[in-house]
Amino acid sequence: MGDMILRGWNWCKRFRHRRGYGVHSPSDFFFITNVVYEQHPFYAYSSLHHLRRVVAFLPHYREKVDKFLFRLVNYLRPSVLFDVGTGSGISVRYMMEARAEMSVYTFSDSLHDAVKRILMSKESVVCAEGDAVEEIRKLVGRGIVPDFVHIAHTSDYERIFETLVPFAKGSTCFVIGKPYLNEEKKLWWKKVVADSRTGVTFDLYDVGIVFFDKNRIKEHRVVNFL
Repeated sequence: MGDMILRGWNWCKRFRHRRGYGVHSPSDFFFITNVVYEQHPFYAYSSLHHLRRVVAFLPHYREKVDKFLFRLVNYLRPSVLFDVGTGSGISVRYMMEARAEMSVYTFSDSLHDAVKRILMSKESVVCAEGDAVEEIRKLVGRGIVPDFVHIAHTSDYERIFETLVPFAKGSTCFVIGKPYLNEEKKLWWKKVVADSRTGVTFDLYDVGIVFFDKNRIKEHRVVNFL
């Protein structure tokens, strides 16, 4: 009940930021209206809806957010995805279904057997358990660098971000899970938005989206996605 009240309050606060209202950048308007708010019933949604029930007891987003992550990957077409703090693994499956050719690496302290089953049925995924930063450094040392980073259900978000942001290019996208989880993370998210290393950012409340294209004027977009 408390979460519903908080969401209702934030929806009211973000009322003016719905469906691209007040956004003058054509590319940002397109992103908001055709990616964030896209309502097309993609082919994979039905099977994924049933699959998410299997791992619903583990950390996860609302289904609405996972569908957005599917559309985001479908829009950006990344080659390498790093997912840190995998939780239920269902978000990763949504993103994997959006681009079968993508190489996926997940990092968690430990993975529940149910998560392993829904992820490792796909050949394109590599699941690493243990210290995520150490595992990431090994991959980067081998020349495996992500162009899409999902920092999800982990308390080590700041260290992960600092490890990977030096490798970000103009086409790189970071997704920050639950930027309003608590006051500490909320303050850190504000620093990410203001960071000179980041470019255009989008605040969808459940997730924050960070781009790194330095040819764009640095702007921050609040979107009513509640």
